[in-house]
Amino acid sequence: MALLRGGFRPFFLGGGLFALVAIAIWPALYEGRLDLPTAFTPLVWHGHEMLFGFGAAVVAGFLLTAIPNWTGRLPVTGPALAGLALLWLAGRAAVLCSGQIGWLAAMGVDVAFLVVFCAVVAREVLAGRNWRNLKVIALVALLALANLSFHLEAHVHGMAEYSTRAAMAITVFLILLIGGRVVPSFTGNWLARRGEERPTAFNRLDAALLILAAIALLFWIGAPEARWSGVMLLAGGAGCLLRLARWRGWRTGADPLVLVLHVAFLFTGLGFLAMGAGVLWPDILPPTASLHVWSIGSIGLMTLAMMTRATLGHSGQPLSASPGTRMVYVLVTVALVARVAMALSPQWALELMWIAAATWCAGFAGFVGIYGPMLCRPRA
Repeated sequence: MALLRGGFRPFFLGGGLFALVAIAIWPALYEGRLDLPTAFTPLVWHGHEMLFGFGAAVVAGFLLTAIPNWTGRLPVTGPALAGLALLWLAGRAAVLCSGQIGWLAAMGVDVAFLVVFCAVVAREVLAGRNWRNLKVIALVALLALANLSFHLEAHVHGMAEYSTRAAMAITVFLILLIGGRVVPSFTGNWLARRGEERPTAFNRLDAALLILAAIALLFWIGAPEARWSGVMLLAGGAGCLLRLARWRGWRTGADPLVLVLHVAFLFTGLGFLAMGAGVLWPDILPPTASLHVWSIGSIGLMTLAMMTRATLGHSGQPLSASPGTRMVYVLVTVALVARVAMALSPQWALELMWIAAATWCAGFAGFVGIYGPMLCRPRA
């Protein structure tokens, strides 16, 4: 099956479909017109599934595609890849039906995917002696641990605030780490073809700013309302924007596939600034507004940017953004604006929520419609 010839194929398609369905039913859940057979509350289910359902699928698809390039080993394909994809899907079903099968059984099935995936990543990186990417193993292991903690915290307290922040922080840091490689790399390749100067290479300043962002995220996980957390988040955001400014993104307007990477990384930095401002001045900027700058603007748009580019490249298509692809990027950006406006304008909350959900769903429906056939067909 062509769908099992590369990790990006089942996980990008599954992640795109899941992002569409999970948000399509969210307004009805939010308004209390729909009940799911889950042990989680609707808000907790929403947070878990967007981070550990959609987010984990895209992380798996990307890493299973990138690691063979890092290690020189053959990619995971065929029955092994099918097993991983089915394990991810079983986790979604277990969480959905956790109210019927019990939270403990659901936790075991759901956590199994990231644990097994972490073992696969570790095997490939260690077998390929790719010591530079040992940190990727650690981050996937932390994401699995955050998922385990999420189930335990939600069962004991009814909410999973610490685990949600931990999962969000790990995902954002993955964008800072891996996006910090691929954005300047793709930009440099594009600029070189035009005879222009390449972006500044990764150096000690980038490493220091990456560490600063990690410290800010740790402060936010442990003490989200402390003033020091707000200050560190503002510093981390400034560092992200400084890194971005060195990559010459303003020169890439003619290529939406490259430009959108810069826009998504911009939202990552703005998410730090918004979260820091929300900690210091919560009456002006509610935390939910700041959180969605990360979840929709950074994670949502960056995953779309990587999925569209990787699918085109690995399916043998020209690296060119069609009008439909450009519209997908615009729709998810509109979803971000509407969701932030929802937090800032409570009197229009329901209307803006529907706009945010509709534009997000339209964007991912566009991704599935345009890229689904490429993911299911052999390489051109």
